[in-house]
Amino acid sequence: MNVAFAMHRELGPGLLESVYESILKHELERLGFKVEQQVAVPIQYRGMRFERGFRADLIIDSSVILEIKSVEQLLPVHGKQLLTYLRLTGCRLGLLINFGEELLKHGFKRIANGMPS
Repeated sequence: MNVAFAMHRELGPGLLESVYESILKHELERLGFKVEQQVAVPIQYRGMRFERGFRADLIIDSSVILEIKSVEQLLPVHGKQLLTYLRLTGCRLGLLINFGEELLKHGFKRIANGMPS
């Protein structure tokens, strides 16, 4: 995700997640990816359908979920949240990006559903 590194170098940490999300969406689309933002994902539970189970920050080419954070550090719950999103959507790969880190390389976490890490 060279695009995320370039954004972080230029903007630095400390902005709202929504700012990084919108810019990242624009940059990925500029590179030719199909990007959906703030996608409402319904959840099925025991025959009931809940229309607003969660919102995926970005879904790339209908297969990869990007979860954007802007916090001091990622917590284990952030990875668990993304793994749940992957299971519920059937997507197999997710990327957790924390733009709040001083060095962005410390803010990347790859989460795989049914694949080795």
